[in-house]
Amino acid sequence: MASLFSDFGFMWYWKELNKVEFMKFKELLILEILQMGLKQISWTEVKNASREDLAILLVKYCEGKQAWDTTFKVLQKISRHDLTERATGEIAAHANIYRAHLKKKLTRDCSRKFSISIQNFFQDEYDHLENLLIPKVTEEKPQLVFLKGIAGIGKTILLKNLMIVWSEGLVFQNKFSYIFYFCCQDVKQLKTTSLTELISREWPSSSAPIEEILSQPEKLLFIIDSLEGMEWDFTKQESELCDNCLEKQPVNVLLSSLLKKKILPESSLLISATFETFEELKDWIEYTNVRTITGFKESNIKMYFHSLFQDRNRALEAFSFVRENEQLFTLCQAPVICCMVATCLKNEIEKGKDPVSICRRTTSLYTTHIFNLFIPPNVQYPSKKSQDQLQGLCFLAVEGMWTDISVFSEETLRRNGILDSDIPTLLDIGILEQSRESQNSYIFFHPSVQEFCAAMFYLLQTHMNHPSPDVLHVEKLLFSFLKEVNTQWIFLGRFIFGLLNELEHEKLEAFFGYQLSQQLKQELFEWLELLLDPEVKVNTMKFFYCLFEMEEEVFVQSAMNCREEIDVVAKDYYDFIVAAYCLNHGSALRDLSISTQNVLNEKLNQRYMENLLMLWHNICSVFARNKDIHILQMKDTIFNEPVFQILYNYLKNSSCILEVLVANDVSFLCDKYLFFDLIQSYNLELLDLSGTFLSHSDVVILSFNLWTCNGLSTGPSQNAMPMRSLTLFHTECASLLILLANCSLSEQSWKYISDVLCQNKTLRHLDISSNDLKDEGLKVLCKALTLPDSVLLTLSVKACFITTVGCQYLAEVLRNNHKLMFLTLSENKLEDSGVKLLCDAIKHPRCQLAQLDLEACELTGACCEDLASTFTQCKTLGWINLVKNALDFNGLVVLCKALKQKTSNLKELRLRITDFDNKSQTFLLSEEKGNKFLNIENDE
Repeated sequence: MASLFSDFGFMWYWKELNKVEFMKFKELLILEILQMGLKQISWTEVKNASREDLAILLVKYCEGKQAWDTTFKVLQKISRHDLTERATGEIAAHANIYRAHLKKKLTRDCSRKFSISIQNFFQDEYDHLENLLIPKVTEEKPQLVFLKGIAGIGKTILLKNLMIVWSEGLVFQNKFSYIFYFCCQDVKQLKTTSLTELISREWPSSSAPIEEILSQPEKLLFIIDSLEGMEWDFTKQESELCDNCLEKQPVNVLLSSLLKKKILPESSLLISATFETFEELKDWIEYTNVRTITGFKESNIKMYFHSLFQDRNRALEAFSFVRENEQLFTLCQAPVICCMVATCLKNEIEKGKDPVSICRRTTSLYTTHIFNLFIPPNVQYPSKKSQDQLQGLCFLAVEGMWTDISVFSEETLRRNGILDSDIPTLLDIGILEQSRESQNSYIFFHPSVQEFCAAMFYLLQTHMNHPSPDVLHVEKLLFSFLKEVNTQWIFLGRFIFGLLNELEHEKLEAFFGYQLSQQLKQELFEWLELLLDPEVKVNTMKFFYCLFEMEEEVFVQSAMNCREEIDVVAKDYYDFIVAAYCLNHGSALRDLSISTQNVLNEKLNQRYMENLLMLWHNICSVFARNKDIHILQMKDTIFNEPVFQILYNYLKNSSCILEVLVANDVSFLCDKYLFFDLIQSYNLELLDLSGTFLSHSDVVILSFNLWTCNGLSTGPSQNAMPMRSLTLFHTECASLLILLANCSLSEQSWKYISDVLCQNKTLRHLDISSNDLKDEGLKVLCKALTLPDSVLLTLSVKACFITTVGCQYLAEVLRNNHKLMFLTLSENKLEDSGVKLLCDAIKHPRCQLAQLDLEACELTGACCEDLASTFTQCKTLGWINLVKNALDFNGLVVLCKALKQKTSNLKELRLRITDFDNKSQTFLLSEEKGNKFLNIENDE
């Protein structure tokens, strides 16, 4: 930074000082630095320094803002107010120039996308973001706000309109002097750059006042958009990041340095990403707030239609049509697609046509809109030039999909058959836009349009002749979409399938004037065979949407019968439509997972909820058509009584024999008696209720069910049971594995679970992790486990608030129980004294323990001698996990030495390299090379 300020910043002001003033400035500068408590500069250095040398010294010993603040204070003390006033005025002037430039540029960009201004549509979001980015008085920490939302929902449009209202002085008043916007999809083309270069690219002229801009970093807001468009290196240490605004770095390193606050830590950041990328980055970025973007509200959509249509009646007609079509209404939540839908409907209504056909599916909407761009009004067919231009765009789009590029140079356009003379036309009709990064580079007006053109490419007769070797077969592109390799892709798979629909196929042939390639459908039939492999994991809902777009019965049925395992995650009404359609075409299902979140419990109008319940009926009818469903998983779902009653009825009346029943993070807004009736209806091998709240009465009923699984008469007295439960549980079952982790089990629950352990001779595995067990509850369970006829093989009590006291009870179990083989105690405060008790018990001849998990149990090197003794004295113990414990060097030496003994039976000792100091790390890495039983993890 030194050269930056010495060349431009302070020099200009100091050149205005005469010799006497400059010497006086130096004297007062030393005093000011002392008073401000800054790093001291020797008087000798300051006294003999030239103007340039002094600038270098000042920047070296002070941060940018402190250097400027100090300079301004001293200039005022020597009565050179004219210089400080001139500087303040010029700073304001530069900021105003930038605001005006930004407003003009962004307003032009938005007006090309939208026929009307949508700036006021986001007022609620502006208010929220202003509150998030301007911290309370007590908070001095710069803010980093993370926006997340599905791809294409309008995050970029929101951010650009936010910058427009900032440029008009309507938000962030007096907070930010400058806002700089970097889109990851755009800037990644630069390969290497510096922060000053990125800022300069945004400036209206060739010479940006960089030193002035960076002099007040707390007045800067950096917007980093579309993080999913960049490859992030999570392995880089902070020391490898950049702290110099002038230093050129790979773009991902530079942006990482901003995100990690290594560079300009005083600045604020507003960043955006898809949900998937947010999940990847949320533990890597220290954000202060997060906000979900959901796009246009219903009022926004209605307002847009009324603004676009001049005729109020036609506006109401068009909006009503959209509101009653759940598919269209969902699409319209994305601002750009709302504009597309409204424009298409307006054109069709004005032509006197029925709009139903164009809105049949997402693909039909895009087909109509794109073709309308190339066919002038009152003309039936496109010109040869228009056909060639669209074909060139298809070639361009698919190359971008394969190379992960959305910004195209003029050279790339030419290579794909788009002439220089075509560019003005393509800009004029709005299918292409100029990139923010360069006037000689271009982007599609929305990512989904690029996807649509890429899908069309595979139907062209010339699709085998693409000039780029990067463009490969459609199957690989589909897998990238369905496996969510590229989370920023929106509709690509839908379009590939949707364009094979007979009606859409006819539209394409009419536009291009020739019969399209028939190869794609055959390739997709062959591709279905790959889905027979259970190891091939795809996003089920994305796959469903593809089939829904195609709407061809034979193909959909073949596709559904290729999948034995289906994971339905229905987040909105339209997801229910699509899921119901697809599930009604399959009969080979064995494993069904359902998540409906809060959709079925929303308090909306009666007609909406009736339609939703009908769709739920259709989804649940899958049990009537699929006789071999053995696994049912319900996750992240809220059930009210009518909703669960529907599911219950279909299950009870089906011939499915469930072996696995999972209810994770499920909320029952009704009595659970129907659910417990389901449990007793099957010979379950696995019952997993993790994350689902179980009241005391729930545990009582569940326990009674498990008591009666063996046909035993023992158990609680009938007087102790709720009357209804007496009629529910009388069949034999074979529950082998029960998971009750994080079920908020109460203190009274442990007696009933202990009784189950005593009475149920089929229960082999029990997980009660993340419950408030404590030592007292563990004592109750251990009484059952010490009985000679105990059959439990696995016990997991992770994060159950167990201490050394609890280890006494567990030690008694280990000495007396010859069945227990797997014990998980991680994230409990056992400490060295507790582990000593366990180790003594493990060495007992009757102990058959094979695996012991002690991760994060607050252990030190003091327990290593005890642990090491178990390696050689316990013949069954083959696996120990000691990750996240503060073992010292000497303790590690003891463990590794024992592991090498011929008498050691341990097959795996797990440690984590980052838990130890440099000396210990070096030792472990050396030991790992010569010991196959030592497993060293390298990251958290």
